[in-house]
Amino acid sequence: MSPAVESTAAKSLVADGLVAGYGGQPVLHGVGFTARAGEILTVVGPNGSGKSTLIKTVVGLIRPMAGRILLDGRDITPLSPAQRAAAGIGYVPQEANVFPNMTVLENLRLGLDFLQTKGSTAFEERLAEVLDLFPEIGGKLSARAGLLSGGQRQMVAMASALMPEPAVLALDEPSAGLSPRNAELLFEIISRIARSGVTLFLIEQNTRLGLGASDHGLVLVSGEVRLAGKAADILATPDIRRLYLGGA
Repeated sequence: MSPAVESTAAKSLVADGLVAGYGGQPVLHGVGFTARAGEILTVVGPNGSGKSTLIKTVVGLIRPMAGRILLDGRDITPLSPAQRAAAGIGYVPQEANVFPNMTVLENLRLGLDFLQTKGSTAFEERLAEVLDLFPEIGGKLSARAGLLSGGQRQMVAMASALMPEPAVLALDEPSAGLSPRNAELLFEIISRIARSGVTLFLIEQNTRLGLGASDHGLVLVSGEVRLAGKAADILATPDIRRLYLGGA
């Protein structure tokens, strides 16, 4: 039986002292953050810093060795990925995030059916709301998702994750593999999603673009938080500019 959907209002997401890794070997060493309700928090850092491990721990694909994850104050650490989805956490992985042989419309319907939101009327109403955020795919509902461009597939993946009205949307490297123009368009859409009342938690390789669209940021290095604060302040930090942006 699929889990029942809970409240859809934006909620805060908090990690406290997360220790997680693989085969008993920690990759994250006491990581903590706060994604405030309705805001965008972006995590950046070099390759191998533990970014992917962090987002997989947040959505429940990795069980932490220590620490906890709170959704609006509720401890969701013991919950499975499906239970976290039902509690209000949507997730878009970096790869294999659409069903390529299904149409765009079928992908969107599946996003809603997974959490047992019933009724054709409810589907049509939610579809209209989501397509307001993604007008770029509104004319492609009958197209197979696998035939779309990389940017359009990413939009379909995000739209599908939004169909059940999650309170938090976790995105793993949303701009990976996209052209600069498509990456900019995608982050314009991410800003639209935040304004619609969803909390965004992002792992992002494009430091300038990710932090530039965010309220707050976190720099992860070797599984530890090196810097956290307002995104604009992090972008202005000399070491960040030098290490990630090529600045003097």
